[in-house]
Amino acid sequence: MPYDHNLVVIGGGAAGLVSSYIAAAVKAKVTLVENQRMGGDCLYTGCVPSKTLLRTAHLLHDIKHATQYGIGQAEATIDFAEVMQRIRTTITQIEPHDSVARYRALGVHCVLGQASLLSPHLVKVVQGEHSQLLSTANIIIATGAHPSVPSIPGLAQIAYLTSDTLWNLRELPKRLLVLGAGPIGCEMAQAFARLGSEVQLVEMATQILPREDACVAEVLHQALLADGITVHLGSKVTQFSQHSAQLHTGQQLAFDQVLIALGRSPNTAGLGLEALGIQLDAKHTISHNGLMQTAQKNIYVCGDVAGPYQFTHVAAHQAWYASVNALFRPFKQFTADYRVIPAATFTSPEVARVGLNEQEAKAQNIAYEISHYALDDLDRAIADGDNHGFVRVLSRPNKDQILGVTIVGKHAAEMLPEFVLAMKHGIGLNKILGTIHAYPTWSEANKYAAGIWKKAHAPEWALRLLDCYHDLRRRG
Repeated sequence: MPYDHNLVVIGGGAAGLVSSYIAAAVKAKVTLVENQRMGGDCLYTGCVPSKTLLRTAHLLHDIKHATQYGIGQAEATIDFAEVMQRIRTTITQIEPHDSVARYRALGVHCVLGQASLLSPHLVKVVQGEHSQLLSTANIIIATGAHPSVPSIPGLAQIAYLTSDTLWNLRELPKRLLVLGAGPIGCEMAQAFARLGSEVQLVEMATQILPREDACVAEVLHQALLADGITVHLGSKVTQFSQHSAQLHTGQQLAFDQVLIALGRSPNTAGLGLEALGIQLDAKHTISHNGLMQTAQKNIYVCGDVAGPYQFTHVAAHQAWYASVNALFRPFKQFTADYRVIPAATFTSPEVARVGLNEQEAKAQNIAYEISHYALDDLDRAIADGDNHGFVRVLSRPNKDQILGVTIVGKHAAEMLPEFVLAMKHGIGLNKILGTIHAYPTWSEANKYAAGIWKKAHAPEWALRLLDCYHDLRRRG
């Protein structure tokens, strides 16, 4: 049967924007449906505002510690309302990149409204009192996620904050309680502590950043303590009352504001999935195969609502597979590739990783070697006064194959792409060692980590022969 569209994309966040752009670029007729604002969480409540806030917090920290750089009497005061205004200004500057006007110019038809699926080929869009039906050959669901809020007695009775509502603050909380020491919790705890809040961080696991190796978490843990943050590990809140939270130990934690940073849950309500036989998996993301295809073969999914990673760059990565597979099946189909996924936590120090870490290698019973280079030996790190952290490379035993890399330190996220590229294209540490790195730069640490691997694998028999050779040369 004929359809009005080749593709309808539901959701105007990172995944939906990339999906619709790709469709328009290959001349497909595509409509993008968004029920709030183009740009999604990343622009308004996620990546952009959080990194803008962190920039101010880290700058204030540097000013307060300026004496270590030979600068005396450096002083700064904070106007929190102006800090939050800067965040809004930053969002306004970036908004045109994701705007309706831009995507219409690219060939995408944009519709604002609430979408639901009436059939595998029919999408209903409600705009206030009006509605319209869109018939389409294919559908991509890219509806994102929302902050997860636990069912803790008393929580519903207080005005708690999440990563969605945090940006409405206009006064700096004197006492901030943060639940969850994952990337979001650690970033915001450190940001507010550096801005002047008294911060307490509560985590159920026995370490912060539970998915990272213990040595990685410990470096950041010490940094958080140095910022004056009180960290409660192996703890959970059992009861909230106004301005007070009770831990399972009975300890009472006073606060003026509480931030819930316990992950994000997929947006699947109201889409009409169940009627179409589209199921959710154990993590409440939409079940799909490697082609990003749901139980309805013409309906695809990408982004946070698909999992397993909730990163903007993964959403864009999945969007390519979803849109190409939808538009070109059965002639071309590609299985999503998750082998090389970078991730970064933008605390100070930063934590950046790609591939396996040690705890994951052990859990999967994968043999590995570790090449560890400490940044206190790096000339540029010493010159910058930030010589803390390390580059940690896991490789296959006696093989030049990188399994994973974790970098802890300033600019860690900017240092990581060299390893991402290497792993993506099968480049080993030997070639990284043989690549010229400008001096003095932070990326030299990658070369030195490769050098540690090379030294550990130097052939002893060849070195003995060289020793004899040079001895003979000396003797003439």
